[in-house]
Amino acid sequence: MVRIKVKPNSRIQSLSPEPDGSWRAQLRSPPVDGKANAELVALVAEHFGCPRSAVTIKSGLSGRSKLVRIEGL
Repeated sequence: MVRIKVKPNSRIQSLSPEPDGSWRAQLRSPPVDGKANAELVALVAEHFGCPRSAVTIKSGLSGRSKLVRIEGL
């Protein structure tokens, strides 16, 4: 499980580690109709080199702090 703090509506798209062990994701998509969550899943899958189907958001679907599960890590 990976804890990710999400910042939607950013100018850039990035995923970077934080000093506390969590990750910070900057997403271009707005937090509307699950667009930011879909972008987050794609970004995490690309970063960790796994298929999108291996990435699931376990908690925090409507919040900025999310708990993400990555199969195979």
